[in-house]
Amino acid sequence: MSTNKSNILPIAVMFSLFFMIAFVTNFAGSMGVIVKNQFNASNALSQLGTFANFIAYACMGIPAGVILKRKGYKFTSLAAVTVGFIGVGIQWLSGYAESFGVYLLGAFIAGFSMCMLNIVVNPMLNTLGGGGNKGNQLIQFGGSCNSIGGTLAPILLGYLIGSNVETASVADAAPAMMIAMGIFLLAFAVIFFTNIPEPHMETAEEKAARLSGNLAKDPHSPLSFRHFVLGAIAIFFYVGVEVGIPNMANLYMSNNPAVGAAIAGTIVGFYWLMMLCGRLIGGTLGNKVSSKMMLTLVSSLGILLLLGVMFIPESVAISFRGVELPLSMVLMVLCGLCTSVMWGAIFNLAAEGLGKYTPAASGIFMALVCGGGIIPFIQGLVADSIGYMGSYVVTIAALAYILYYALWGSKNVNTDIKVD
Repeated sequence: MSTNKSNILPIAVMFSLFFMIAFVTNFAGSMGVIVKNQFNASNALSQLGTFANFIAYACMGIPAGVILKRKGYKFTSLAAVTVGFIGVGIQWLSGYAESFGVYLLGAFIAGFSMCMLNIVVNPMLNTLGGGGNKGNQLIQFGGSCNSIGGTLAPILLGYLIGSNVETASVADAAPAMMIAMGIFLLAFAVIFFTNIPEPHMETAEEKAARLSGNLAKDPHSPLSFRHFVLGAIAIFFYVGVEVGIPNMANLYMSNNPAVGAAIAGTIVGFYWLMMLCGRLIGGTLGNKVSSKMMLTLVSSLGILLLLGVMFIPESVAISFRGVELPLSMVLMVLCGLCTSVMWGAIFNLAAEGLGKYTPAASGIFMALVCGGGIIPFIQGLVADSIGYMGSYVVTIAALAYILYYALWGSKNVNTDIKVD
C-alpha cells in the first residue's frame, strides 16, 4: 500500500478512531450477559444496551452528516470523542447507582459518539485512498484496528466477570469503562494537535449562500442513486449480522454451566480476532480484488457457516481448556472471517460515484447502522421462542440480502447525475 507521506498522520488518527468504535460498541454487546442475570432479563431485553447504542445512529446519522459538511472532519471528531467520554462515564456511574435505566442512557449517548466517529472515518479513509479499490483497501486496514478493539472488549469483560455470572453486576465492568474514558481523553488530545484534511467541508461561498437563503436547491441527493439506497439497506442488515452472531453465542455459552462467562468471552473474542485476520487479508488484497467479488464470496460463505451453526447437533463438541465446547461455536468464530470485510466493501460500492453527495450519504449510511441494535433484538425475540441456535435464521436471511446487493444491487445505474 503506497500512501502520500502527508496523509500518514491523518490515516493513523482515523485508524485509532476505528479502534474506539469497536471497543465501546462491543463492550455494550458483551454487557448483555450481566444484564440477563443481574436484572433477570429475557434474551431480547438483554440486548437493550446494544439496541440503545445503535438506535442512536438512527437519531444522529443525518444530523452528523450535516455537522460534517458544515464544520469538517476535525470538529466532528473532537465533538464525537467528547460525547463518547460522557456516554461511557454515565455507564460507569450506573454501576454505583445500580440502575439499568441509567446504563441504557449512557449506552444511548455513547451511540451518538460512535455514529459521529463512523461518519468521519469511513469517507475520510475512502478519500485518502483515492476511492475505488485503494479506498476500500484503507477502510479494510482501518477495520483491522476496529477488530482489535472488538477483540479486547469481550475478553476483558469475560475476565472481569469470571465464573461469577449469577452475581455479576454493572459495577464489575468499571475498570473497562475507565480504560475507555482514558482512551477518549488521549484521542481528543491527538486529534486536537493533528492537521486533518477537509476535502468535503462547505466553501465560504456555499456558507454565505446558505446563510442568505440564496443557495439553489439541488434536485438530487444521495437517495437519487439506486446503488446507494440498496447499499444503505445492506449496511442495516450487515451491522445486525456482525453484532448478532457473537452476541447470541455469548448468551448461549455464558448461560451454559459447562462453559461459563470467562470461556464465552474468550471465544467471542476469537470471533473478533478472526475479523482482524480477515481485514488484514482484505486490506492486502483490497487493491487487487474488487469489492463486488469480495462481498459475494464472504456473504456466500457466511450463509454456509451459519447453516452449520444451526444444524450441527450441540452434542458434537471439541475440548477447549478442559471444557467441552460445541463445534457450532467454532463455526461461529469462523464467521468473523466473513463479516470482516463486508463493511468496507459495502461502503465502497455504495459511495462509488457520489462525489459531492458523499457527506450527506455518510449521514444516511450511519442512520441505517441502527440495524446493529434492531436485528440482535429481533434475534433475541426469536431465541426466546425457538432457542439460541434457531435464532440464526435471522442472520442468514440478512446475509442473503447482502449477497443480492453484491451480485445485482451494487451497480450504479444513475451515472447521468452530475456529482462534481
